[in-house]
Amino acid sequence: MKKYKGKYRIQSSRADFWDYSSNGLYFITIVTKNREHFFGKIQDNKMILSEIGKLAQKYWHEIPEHFPFVILHAFVVMPNHIHGIIEIAKNNQSDFDVETQNFVETQNFASLQSPKLTSHNKFGPQSRNLASIIRGYKIGVTKNAKKLDPDWGWQSRYHDHIIRNDESYQKIKKYIINNPVKWKNDKFRFNQ
Repeated sequence: MKKYKGKYRIQSSRADFWDYSSNGLYFITIVTKNREHFFGKIQDNKMILSEIGKLAQKYWHEIPEHFPFVILHAFVVMPNHIHGIIEIAKNNQSDFDVETQNFVETQNFASLQSPKLTSHNKFGPQSRNLASIIRGYKIGVTKNAKKLDPDWGWQSRYHDHIIRNDESYQKIKKYIINNPVKWKNDKFRFNQ
């Protein structure tokens, strides 16, 4: 742990070599406070959503309305966490080639370059990155979930994994889709 302004500070779990505002695919896991089962329950290997679980699902699907450069892939709400794949696809490019980590231009016109903005972060402005997407999502769910249960909360952090190739993408996608069936062995199942 490092000190910042004389106080200890938790080191970021983000990869310091990666620009989280860059085009790419990201596997996200967000867990509820104390791993409490706010989102519902697994019954007969299927997720039965609570009202808060329905909010978590609704606001996930609304992410592209607030961040038009985001494409959503596989997603699941579990009793105490969510898993999803977010694709950041900026500059009017829509098809991601996970083998080369390049976007394929699908328009008949060249993408416009945005002007350089000054920033203290080595990767530039932080308003259109993965953290801002997750922050917006968590705020949307929290704002409405607190009305249903005043004890509602998220863990302060989230887990991410940068997806670098198609094999990894397919494996993660399968994991997300099959998560309710494998709930009995899920590492997030119990409160800690």
